[in-house]
Amino acid sequence: MVIDEAIEKKEIIARYRRLLRLAKPMLKDDDAKLIKRAFTIALEAHKNMRRKSGEPYIFHPLSVAEICVDEIGLGTTSIIAALLHDVVEDTDIQLIDIERIFGKKVSKIVDGLTKIRGVFEYGTSAQAENFRKMLFTLSEDVRVILIKLADRLHNMRTLESMPRNKQLRVSNETIYLYAPLAHRLGLNAIKTELEDLYLRFTDFNSYRDIANKIDETRASRSRFIKQFVLPVKEEIDGLKIGYEIKSRPKSIYSIFNKMKKQNIPFEEVYDLFAIRIILDAPLEQEKSYCWQVYSIVTDHYTPNPDRLRDWISTPKGNGYESLHTTVMAKNGHWVEVQIRTKRMDEIAEKGYAAHWKYKDNTAKYESNLEKWVVRVRETLEKQDLSALEFVDDFRGNLFSDEIFVFTPRGELKTMPTGATALDFAFEIHTDIGAKCIGAKINQKLVPINHVLKNGDQIEILTSSKQKPNEDWLRFVTSTKAKTKIKDLLKEDRRKVAEEGKEILTRKMRQNKTEINSRLYERLRDFFKVSSQLELLYKIGKGIITATDLKKFQEYKPTAPIKKQTASELADAKAVEQEIKKKHEEDTLLIGEDMDVVDYKLAKCCSPIPGDDVFGFVTVSEGIKIHRANCPNAPELLANHGNRVIKAKWTSQHELSFLTGLRVIGTDRVGLINDVSKVISEELKVNMSSLAFNTDHGIFNGEIMLYVNDTRHLEMLISKLEKVEGVVQVSRFDRVGDKLT
Repeated sequence: MVIDEAIEKKEIIARYRRLLRLAKPMLKDDDAKLIKRAFTIALEAHKNMRRKSGEPYIFHPLSVAEICVDEIGLGTTSIIAALLHDVVEDTDIQLIDIERIFGKKVSKIVDGLTKIRGVFEYGTSAQAENFRKMLFTLSEDVRVILIKLADRLHNMRTLESMPRNKQLRVSNETIYLYAPLAHRLGLNAIKTELEDLYLRFTDFNSYRDIANKIDETRASRSRFIKQFVLPVKEEIDGLKIGYEIKSRPKSIYSIFNKMKKQNIPFEEVYDLFAIRIILDAPLEQEKSYCWQVYSIVTDHYTPNPDRLRDWISTPKGNGYESLHTTVMAKNGHWVEVQIRTKRMDEIAEKGYAAHWKYKDNTAKYESNLEKWVVRVRETLEKQDLSALEFVDDFRGNLFSDEIFVFTPRGELKTMPTGATALDFAFEIHTDIGAKCIGAKINQKLVPINHVLKNGDQIEILTSSKQKPNEDWLRFVTSTKAKTKIKDLLKEDRRKVAEEGKEILTRKMRQNKTEINSRLYERLRDFFKVSSQLELLYKIGKGIITATDLKKFQEYKPTAPIKKQTASELADAKAVEQEIKKKHEEDTLLIGEDMDVVDYKLAKCCSPIPGDDVFGFVTVSEGIKIHRANCPNAPELLANHGNRVIKAKWTSQHELSFLTGLRVIGTDRVGLINDVSKVISEELKVNMSSLAFNTDHGIFNGEIMLYVNDTRHLEMLISKLEKVEGVVQVSRFDRVGDKLT
């Protein structure tokens, strides 16, 4: 490829000037000079570097800085940090140099954004370690997270040029950690785009089909919206305030989720879009005007009483404020209407960053979001959690919906949906949680595992004799309660674990087995425990007996690699180096060189030829093949991306693969016979099992059958859909098998 340096230089300067133009309204004093200096350093540091797309590397930090300014609303410090965010990791520049030139704040942010170098202990996760390191800086400066989200957004926008296994790793890490984080910080626009891009790179066919159908329905949607808002506009005009009415379709990812969850085609997703009424109302009259507009809308259209959401009186934990109602339009379709002010709309789109702009004007936004940040800081203080446990705990507190409950004195508390009386007790105070024996909810006595509902008023009952136990962890949902219970149990567990360690050491020495980190990893996998502490605790408690340990020593794991078990292979690169060429026929090619090696098909998603797949190097079962859209993929790839290996089907058809079909329709005599005829007689497909049940004339059937590939499966679905009475046929996965 011939590179025209003059054109490239011109483009770099043009992008830098565009960044300055966007930042101009918030620049003070010498800010422009500092930004120029950061840009000059980054340009020099990355001068010989290119991205996978072939572009100069400097395009990336410039784009990240632009997202920080334009899409999140951050200022000078963040622009400088964004421009420099990769220089310590990728070049000879040190953090001490950045601190000398730009000060401690910028240096701290860049440090938080710099990946940890070096080799990690076997069995841990580099991704989890780096995610934890980045979050530690949240206790000092939330801008680290916001810049990281800008960095991730630009990487997702430019993921096309990356190899397939990298696309899958980055996409799944994004949906597992970064999209929920954007949601929790109130960055709705970024969260939505990250989710859509995830779907694009993991299930392109579904993404393209939904995007095309949204485009096809655009004209009819516009006509419908015009008619819908006409009577409403006339009355809002009478309020004599500025306003605008927007409509936007639901995101591709949310439509895809709804289709999957409800098992319906695109045509049956009725709430494809929301109508948003944005008012230019003074702060002190925001609530009043929003309810007036709600009254106008519901005068013309009948509201669904179960779908009113008042997030103006009680904003969401991420600061989101809006009135939502779903009303019945004249054509018989439900339409969601969102009513908010300009201030609320900016907070809804830009989240945490917009908080600072309105900080002096409203306290309730700050209180909810700041409370969450305080909770995160408490989680971060738990230094003794492994990186994987930390990520799991942290993630548990990201994406949960919320309910609002009250103390006996009427103080409002925000809790995650599914929270119990015990969660609430720990929310009040650790000592109250530790001694909780029950609660009175709305004056009625309930046990500690009682699930709370919106509007409950809760009084906690305690006893000095009460002590926390392991069972409590099963029914608490909040990270705060889980962390505190684990703390309270930990001392006792540590004593028992010490005894367990002595037992294990004795047993292993008897058999002359060396005790090291790899042995612990194999033990954890064999006994299906999440940590070394849990393993030793179970041995100390006698849950894992001497007989069980003997079985472990006798167990010989199968390995895909000659003379080497998979547990000795730390990641996909190591596997690829060990792969030897084979010549026998098979249907799957694996690794950088696309060789044929032994593998197993993952039960959680039952891949078949034609599916987009990836290989995953397990600890003790060799290489397992998963579908790219496997329900377990986000967790596997977010925590263990280094174990991902390329895999691709060839076009051979002689083997059959087990998959499942769900058939829904209206019952009639002879229906099952007609369905099985199409499968076994017309298409000569072998069935493994067939289960149908009917309820008041509606049947629901699940068939496990053997097919050659995705084309074979599509032909079968098409034939079955033509059987009289069949309304819908869809493939299903056997979710639940977590294979790591």
